[in-house]
Amino acid sequence: MEQLFRIGIISSTHGIRGEVKVFPTTDDNARFKELTSVLLDTGKEHIRLEIQNVKFFKQFAILKFKGIDDINDVEPYRGCALLVERKDAVSLEEDEYFVADMLGMEVFTEDGNHFGTLKDVLRTGANDVYLIDTPEHGDVLIPAIKECIIEVDIAASRMKVHLMKGLVL
Repeated sequence: MEQLFRIGIISSTHGIRGEVKVFPTTDDNARFKELTSVLLDTGKEHIRLEIQNVKFFKQFAILKFKGIDDINDVEPYRGCALLVERKDAVSLEEDEYFVADMLGMEVFTEDGNHFGTLKDVLRTGANDVYLIDTPEHGDVLIPAIKECIIEVDIAASRMKVHLMKGLVL
């Protein structure tokens, strides 16, 4: 299971006092208000940054980190991901899962036959949709609804699905 979750990507600087504009990759932007620190993924290392202030502008979170007070100090971090540890992740409700834990999961039909591998989770207005890479049918979209998803076992990295009529040609 993943131990680090990406919650945003630094898209640009904001002003000259070291603030950054973050494009959230989390479902709830208000989540940034609850955090005291994040891990900056530079591609080579993870740097813990303490959050001093959070505000919002359009779809972005504007973050100010403690000890970073100049635009030149944050400029190199443009495009870097912000991560949180699993212990700092949001609490999940029943039948909710972290996408990072699901990607690559083996998918089986209700009769036990291997169907494919979970390739992506697409967010739609009504419900998520799972993109399953299958050897026989190519990419197949399965809605993440109780009628289709019978069981999800994160520890075993397995999913059991019911293929409703019309989902597979």
